[in-house]
Amino acid sequence: MTSTILSCEEARKRLLQFTGPVGTEMIQLSDCLGRILAEDIRAAADVPDWPRSAFDGYAFRAADTSSASPETPVTLHILEEVPAGKVPETRLTEGTAVRILTGAMLPEGADSVEMFEKTEFTETSVTLFHPGRPGNNVVPRGEDAVRGQLLAAKGTKIDPGLMGVFASQGLREIPVFRIPKVGVISTGTEVVELGSVLPGGKIYNSNRALFEGELRKLGVRPVRVGIARDSVREIRELLELALDTCDAVLLTGGVSVGAYDLTGRAILEAGGEPLFSGVAMKPGKACFYAVRDGKMICALSGNPASAMTNYHAVAKAGLKRLCGWNQGDCFPAEIRVALKEEFPKKSKNERWIRGRLDLSDGTVRIDVPKQQKNSALSSTVGCDVMAVIPAGSGPLPAGTVLQGHLMN
Repeated sequence: MTSTILSCEEARKRLLQFTGPVGTEMIQLSDCLGRILAEDIRAAADVPDWPRSAFDGYAFRAADTSSASPETPVTLHILEEVPAGKVPETRLTEGTAVRILTGAMLPEGADSVEMFEKTEFTETSVTLFHPGRPGNNVVPRGEDAVRGQLLAAKGTKIDPGLMGVFASQGLREIPVFRIPKVGVISTGTEVVELGSVLPGGKIYNSNRALFEGELRKLGVRPVRVGIARDSVREIRELLELALDTCDAVLLTGGVSVGAYDLTGRAILEAGGEPLFSGVAMKPGKACFYAVRDGKMICALSGNPASAMTNYHAVAKAGLKRLCGWNQGDCFPAEIRVALKEEFPKKSKNERWIRGRLDLSDGTVRIDVPKQQKNSALSSTVGCDVMAVIPAGSGPLPAGTVLQGHLMN
């Protein structure tokens, strides 16, 4: 098995060449939060579909009040009251007005609204002390959306605001990409499941919990496939089971170069076509990516923090594409972050450090946990950003600005 080590950017791009959405479905509007839109959605109607009042007050013809002033007010005759939801029964003519409530349809002929508190009124008349302007306090037709307007493009992640926009168009069902199923496999003779007595020399399967959480956070459905001991046959059998029932597979463990690192061999025996085996980063270098029958196989380190770093830097891009994200949106969101404290280590190779965003003084900083070892799972708690230290860097003082990647 040859080793093909790529940069993070090269690895993501190569992975995206071999991944794509897994299918589409129609779902109820109420269930679409966080899903990825499978079609462009355009407005079928103007919103609002008619001009309406922005305030409680009086609607009138602006031309009728052109001479109004505190010294020479203008009094108009009230024809009717128009609450929200009612279609006006009259058309305004010279010298007339209607009492109107917020959100109500303007009657034909009206082009201006004045708030109650700026007028004097009786049951039958309203007096105005300033000239009205056409369009004043009027929400025009199509202010929020115009028929034919693109409301959301294919590949958009649906948020609550977009759900409201869809509802304003009367859409009850929304076309979305299907949620992919990703088989999760842990490897290692030392790994045991929760609920078992922990024998000497064994560890609990923390990687499964870690990545089930990461996958659910991304909007992917994790499928618990199992644990394989350090055996090519056992790893291959679980991998084939996952490939038969899932849309992609994520494995942890057995991807380095030791005698018990057998995951790469098992992937090849299962018919996987290798994409690359190693990414030029620290931690997270050890990995093996492949495809079989169009299905992505991501094999990451057994060290939790190392696996998580590679996942966020590389694997997540392919999984986002699987969910239906547009390719350009699959890459990690980049920001510039300053080190809150010094980073004392030298970085011979490109180093990715995890941390927490700190905005306490108005500056975007990264607060880096002291413990950054690959096996230190506790140091991943609460982390929401990674920063990249360029290869060849020496110790870095506090305030050093680095390229950061959000972990959302």
